[in-house]
Amino acid sequence: MNSSVPPAGGPISLGSPTDSVGPRIALYTEEFAADPHRVYREMRRRFGALVPIELAPGVPATLVIGYQIARRILNDPEHFPADPRYWQKRIPSDCPVLPLMEWRPNAFRSTGTDHARYRNPTVAALREVEMFSLHRMVERIAFPLINAFCETGTAEIISQYAYPLTFEVVNTLLGCPPDIGRRAAEALAALFDGVDTDQAHGALDAALADLAELRQKKPGNDITSRLLRHSACLDRTEMIAQLMSFYGAGIEPLQNLIVNTVRMLLTEDRFAGGLLGGSVTTHAALDEVLFTDPPLANLCTTFPRQPILIDGVWLPAHQPVVISMAACNNDPSVTADEYVDNSAHLAWSIGPHACPARSVAYLVAQDAVDQLLDALPDMRLAVPVEELTWRPGPFHRALTALPVVFPPAPALSHG
Repeated sequence: MNSSVPPAGGPISLGSPTDSVGPRIALYTEEFAADPHRVYREMRRRFGALVPIELAPGVPATLVIGYQIARRILNDPEHFPADPRYWQKRIPSDCPVLPLMEWRPNAFRSTGTDHARYRNPTVAALREVEMFSLHRMVERIAFPLINAFCETGTAEIISQYAYPLTFEVVNTLLGCPPDIGRRAAEALAALFDGVDTDQAHGALDAALADLAELRQKKPGNDITSRLLRHSACLDRTEMIAQLMSFYGAGIEPLQNLIVNTVRMLLTEDRFAGGLLGGSVTTHAALDEVLFTDPPLANLCTTFPRQPILIDGVWLPAHQPVVISMAACNNDPSVTADEYVDNSAHLAWSIGPHACPARSVAYLVAQDAVDQLLDALPDMRLAVPVEELTWRPGPFHRALTALPVVFPPAPALSHG
């Protein structure tokens, strides 16, 4: 990859790529949500690896759809820092993507020593999650959810299973009471959808502040309590920011990973038959989804401090550079030998901002899918797959609903 800064006093094209190629591609439309892979193919044909996009009306950015360029950017925080503070000065306060992109004192939006200050407590708190206990937790939560619909022969997997399961898992890990967790989850969903973002932003902050205050007074064996007692001595604002990272990464993306995996298993014969026959593992199915259609399709946003040349294109200073994990994973210029296997995908990111909760998320998603399919092995879609619809938004890959039918089954019981 060719990257450099411009010579002093020299002319600079600030396109990303240059705007002379025509209007930017909007990532927030229903048309994009309905078939993003078709749009990615068109992007690649017209622009190559770097695409001029809009994240919201009037919010320009560059989308990286080349696998190797994405790897270089994600491993180069010096030239591509995650700190958006200069950028957000020019963004209207009512911009629908601002709450998900603005600076917060957490690892996701920091660089250098600040990044280490915020990432270390997060890694330490996650390290104490005991995996066998987590497995039993998922099982304990999944059983009553499945029992609520298994005898009826029909269910909507998002509202009746994936959302309440991830909601309760994350709340339990964080030591969060259901009422506070519900407020946080509803606000976060509104932020992902770009709906009433000012109100949702305030509601999320208030819920997380209440959680931090509760665990300050009554500490326990949970992630929030571990963050509070870490030697980094996080203050109130920093605590809210860390908790927001856990909710942001723990409910919406995890819920969508479970749902997208169930959808794939119900619609692709090569997986359904192999899974039930034992020749394909759920872990492999999860990796297939993470590789081909990850729940966070476009994210890992960085903000170059100065104009930078990437493969012959000048990227502007302080304008978002967004990695399309979905498009990069499916980059046809990268051969199968270079990937080695599906675990080479970028869905967890790489470099200093790689997801520290990867093993936790894998276990929860795998157990959630296993419990559902073990209980209802003959489950199938209740509608043709082409009738499923996707929620619009530049960042996530999320169905609006996943209705299923199955032969009624007896309620599960703990052995």
